[in-house]
Amino acid sequence: MAFGQVLDAGTADRVKASLAGGRDVRGVLFRVVLQLALLFTVVILAALLVQVLTLGWETLATRLGDFLTAESRSRAKEAGVFQGLRGTLWIGVVTTLVAFPLGISAAVYLEEYAPKNRMTRFIELNIRNLAGVPSVVYGILAYTIFVTLLRPVTGGKTALSGALAVAVLVLPVIIITSAEAIRAVPDSLREAGFGVGATRWEVIRSHVLPYAAPGILTGTLLSLGRALGEAAPLILVGAVAGSVGYSGGLLDPGQLREQFTAMPIVIATWSTNARPGFDQITAAAIVVLLVVVLLANATAIVLRNRFEKKR
Repeated sequence: MAFGQVLDAGTADRVKASLAGGRDVRGVLFRVVLQLALLFTVVILAALLVQVLTLGWETLATRLGDFLTAESRSRAKEAGVFQGLRGTLWIGVVTTLVAFPLGISAAVYLEEYAPKNRMTRFIELNIRNLAGVPSVVYGILAYTIFVTLLRPVTGGKTALSGALAVAVLVLPVIIITSAEAIRAVPDSLREAGFGVGATRWEVIRSHVLPYAAPGILTGTLLSLGRALGEAAPLILVGAVAGSVGYSGGLLDPGQLREQFTAMPIVIATWSTNARPGFDQITAAAIVVLLVVVLLANATAIVLRNRFEKKR
C-alpha cells in the first residue's frame, strides 16, 4: 500500500499545511528584533565615526604627515603620534610572536591530546573565566611578574613588559577561538588520515590545522585588534603619558627595552587636556588607531579567505 493511502484525509491536510508552512509570528518578531538591534548598533557606530572624523578632519587634512611623524608636544599644533604608533607597533609584534603560538598550541593540546576528564574540563572552564577578567587585573598581574620579578629580563617599565601584559590579556581569547575552530573539524578527516597510516601529529599538521586555519586566524587576529586598543594594562606597567626620551626609529627593536607609550595612552592623555586644539588632535589620533585596527582586521579577512580557498 502506498504511503499516501495510509493517511486519512485530515492527516494529509495537516501534513500539507505543515510542509507548506504557516506564518510563524514569533519567528518573524524575533527576526525583526534582531534586525532592529543590528540597525541600532550600526547607527551608533556611524554617529561616532562621523563625529570623530568631523572633529579631527582639520588635523588630518592639513598636517597628516607631520601628525604621524611628530612626537608628543605641549602645543596641539606641534603634537604628533609617532611615539604612540611605535609603541603600538611593537606591542602588536610581541603579542603576535608570544600569544599566538602559545594560544594555538594550548588549543591543539586540549582538543587533540588531552584526555577528556575532570581536570581537562576544569582547565577549560578556568580559561573561559579568564577571558572575562577585567584588563586592569591583568595589568596588576603583569606589574608583579614582568616589571618586578622579571626586571633583569624585561628591563622593568619598558615596552617589552607592556607587550607581554597585553599578550597575557588576549591569550585566553586565542585559546578559546582556536579550540572552537579545531573542534569544528569533521572527525571524518581525522579518521581518513589514521586510515592511511598517518600519525596523530601528521593528521593534525596536514588535515586538522589547515581545515581550522580560517577560524583560528579570524579569532586570533581579531583579538590582536582588541590588544592594540587596551590602555589599562599599559598604564599599570608604566606607560609614559607624555613624550618618551627614546628617539629611535619606528622599526628600531631597541624600543623594547626603553620607556614607551602607545596610541591608547596618547588618546587618553590628550582627551583630558583642556587646552585649545587638543580635542581635534585627540579625534585625529582616534582615527589613526581605527585605521591600524581595521588594517589588522583586513589582514585577518584576507588570510581567512586564502585558507578557505585552499580548504
